[in-house]
Amino acid sequence: MAVMQPDEAHMAETWIEETLYDNWGQRFRVVRELARVRSPFQDIVVFESDSHGRVLMLDGVVQITERDEFVYQEMLTHVPLFSHPDPRRVLIIGAGDGGVLRRVLEHPGVEKAVMVEIDGAVIELSKEHLPSIAQDAWTNPRAEVIVGDGIDYVARAPDAAFDVIIVDSTDPIGVGEVLFTDSFYEQCARVLSAQGLIVNQCGVPFMQADELHDTSLRRAKFFPHVSAYVAAVPTYVGGFMTLGIASKVSLAGQDVQTVRARAQAAGLEGKTQYWTPEIHVGSFNLPPYIARHLPAGKA
Repeated sequence: MAVMQPDEAHMAETWIEETLYDNWGQRFRVVRELARVRSPFQDIVVFESDSHGRVLMLDGVVQITERDEFVYQEMLTHVPLFSHPDPRRVLIIGAGDGGVLRRVLEHPGVEKAVMVEIDGAVIELSKEHLPSIAQDAWTNPRAEVIVGDGIDYVARAPDAAFDVIIVDSTDPIGVGEVLFTDSFYEQCARVLSAQGLIVNQCGVPFMQADELHDTSLRRAKFFPHVSAYVAAVPTYVGGFMTLGIASKVSLAGQDVQTVRARAQAAGLEGKTQYWTPEIHVGSFNLPPYIARHLPAGKA
């Protein structure tokens, strides 16, 4: 992670630069640094920015900011939970800031949400410095939070134990790499119920097209239906972020009226900042530059 020191013209300013790409990036003016930790898994920095509120970075890459977290969290959660006909048991892998857990628990039909995060330091720092993201999700009686290896947890879970799996991981480098393998998706298919589905972030295809392409091909080995949908997250630079979705039954034919009825029944209509029934359905309409990276005939 590059920390830019003040120059003579801006003696009071410090900037933190994201290091995801070596040829393009973004930087944030820092109001104050809140935490800088080297965990057994990764470098963690939490800081107060001038533009986006508090920011969580792992290994030099922006994971979440207070100002735009709602886009990613809502789309990663509400789309799969309103696509599955009756999601009662949800497994979350990663998502140590607690935002996905919070959104899952907003669905009253969810009976159990198990969250497995490998790095306990991310959870503790998020509780301390980013409490607005998870809010009271950590103490919800329907939540089970495990500090452990998501790969190992899935491998040990019983068959058909979950209806939905949400994978909120870093990019397929470092600690997140094992969440993009054939063996992982094979085990996920096993532990999902008959109508089960899995969602995971597949990067920004303008810059990371291989991530969407390779992940989709891997999932297609174990799921008959593979697709993706998009969300525009400002701090995930490069245009649309893709969220890959793989399911045991077809998700084609979802319509706005049906999704709205489910949102009304869940008490969520009008309470989101990005997700709406119209956005839900429309997000599956991919621009050709993104769609061409998906396996043909698997939607």
